[in-house]
Amino acid sequence: MPFIRITVLGPTLAAEQIRSLQQGTTDLMTSVMRKPLEGTAVLVEQINQGGWSIAGKPVQVAAQVESTIGLGTNTPEEKGRFMKEMMQLLRSVLGKELREETYITFHEFDHNSYGRGGLTRAQREHRRSAA
Repeated sequence: MPFIRITVLGPTLAAEQIRSLQQGTTDLMTSVMRKPLEGTAVLVEQINQGGWSIAGKPVQVAAQVESTIGLGTNTPEEKGRFMKEMMQLLRSVLGKELREETYITFHEFDHNSYGRGGLTRAQREHRRSAA
């Protein structure tokens, strides 16, 4: 963990824009949120046309970021800093049309409620300590 899903509505993103979102998000997760590089996954999903509206009005550019992290692993200050810097990253890639109503959320899971590679976190830690 973490897993970050960035959903974007707007013109087709160029490969370098997608890479910028992936790398910038990974950098924020490892620096601001203190997450290990290993296991940090970023998915950029693009909606080229859709029914995205804000305040009941259609928009041409929009984004939402959902971050899945372990419960209790970050302070409110770290989460706030991540949100601020993530918004700056989104605006640098998507442009100034991106509105303030861009949601950046955290879904926090108890460490017993997720796994990676078919192993729970406890099983991975046990393997690491036995090595």
